[in-house]
Amino acid sequence: MSLKLYNSMTRQKEKFEPVTPGRVGIYFCGPTVYSDPHLGHARGPVVFDVLKRWLEHSGYEVRLVSNITDVGHLTDDSDDGEDKLLRRAKLEELEPMEVADKYFWSFQDSMSALGVRKPDITPRATGHIIEQIELTQELVSRGLAYEVDGSVYFDVSAWDSYGELSGRDPDDLVEGTRVEVRSDKDDPRDFALWKKAEKGHLMRWNSPWGEGYPGWHIECTVMSTKYLGDEFDIHGGGLDLIFPHHESELAQARGAGKPFARYWMHWNMLTLGGEKMSKSKGHVVELDELFKRYDPLAIRFHLLRSHYRSVSDFSEEALQSSTQGLRRLQALYQTLQSSLEDGHAGGSGEGTGTARAQDGAAASAFHEQRVAFADAMNDDLNTPEAIAVLFDFAREVNRNLEGGKAPVEYRSSALAFMQEHFDGILGLDGSRTTSAEDEKNLVSGVVELLLEERHQARIRRDFSSADRIRDELARLGIAVEDTAQGSRWKLQ
Repeated sequence: MSLKLYNSMTRQKEKFEPVTPGRVGIYFCGPTVYSDPHLGHARGPVVFDVLKRWLEHSGYEVRLVSNITDVGHLTDDSDDGEDKLLRRAKLEELEPMEVADKYFWSFQDSMSALGVRKPDITPRATGHIIEQIELTQELVSRGLAYEVDGSVYFDVSAWDSYGELSGRDPDDLVEGTRVEVRSDKDDPRDFALWKKAEKGHLMRWNSPWGEGYPGWHIECTVMSTKYLGDEFDIHGGGLDLIFPHHESELAQARGAGKPFARYWMHWNMLTLGGEKMSKSKGHVVELDELFKRYDPLAIRFHLLRSHYRSVSDFSEEALQSSTQGLRRLQALYQTLQSSLEDGHAGGSGEGTGTARAQDGAAASAFHEQRVAFADAMNDDLNTPEAIAVLFDFAREVNRNLEGGKAPVEYRSSALAFMQEHFDGILGLDGSRTTSAEDEKNLVSGVVELLLEERHQARIRRDFSSADRIRDELARLGIAVEDTAQGSRWKLQ
């Protein structure tokens, strides 16, 4: 089965055919580095890390580019408001680039903990100001952009294809939009390529239109094409970026005569307790706090148990389930590894008809599961189905390991299968062990979160939910005591 990917442009799965045979160029939108990364920041990097691993496993040479936004992303994601980085710089009394560096490394550390390999290239918006000015000039010369008092805007009315990615009618885009009376745009649909730097604006560069800074959208058009060429294979990002960010990227590129991306891949949102995560509303879970309670690889595993195009809900129950599932697969991996390292060969695979039959059956079974795993991954990166194949594999191998007499060839083949699929493709470390202290911290963290959920339920006067949480904890052997200082718990 050939690789098929869902293309957001055509709204259907398509056979993947790269621009250059044997080579794949991928770009996906990275973070705006103005705060510590939260759970919502993890999904995209994990998905595209697995995509690259699978493409390399399939024989492709892959270049993965993911940017860092350190200028131009305003607080309302449009052309008004304050730059997110500048706002943070003022709050922390730091220079903007100090803020960018601080949170860039925080992001890098979190991704490393999640087993995400570094992109081949990680360009920063501030490192490509000249190229952004040049593209803006090109769009002005083609009659697709105009300057007003030091700012330059893309003229949406001059580009008939605007809306082709999002499926929106350009004439309807203004509906529901709050138009500022003092806006200098010719049309409220137009978006900034370059913004005039007002007095006191800390990040500014010289341009043909005076001192200013680039708009948010143009950076990705510039950096993707600089490192991957005017036409490249895959452009990715969160579903919420389709409009206006990716729509505007596409218009800028095509308007300048660049074919741009062949396939558009978008991951869906994560929800927290069934509600959409929102940084502005404080409805997020920061990764460094989450790592104190859970193995980062359990979080990676949890993210891969949902298809990237589906909504994935984060809850303590779901993450506990993922942790247990990961532990089962790790346990098999470690059993196979230790049995081979300790020289417990069991049977040699020679001599008995039973041993030879086992080896033959193993080879057949592993082939079937290898094919099933590949079919899942080739079906639009269906990692939940691929993981289901691993669990089927684990059940089969565990049955054959009972009694400790599985031939060494069987165990060696099983371990190789795990190393190739569990480690190499999904990026999960089968050899990692969890200490007793880690397990203790995990339990403690889960209980504390459940108690906080119970506390919030009581505040809402949702006593049935509060009682349900208390009763469930009691069933697990955890007694809850309500005091004037809050709820306490202990093992019964």
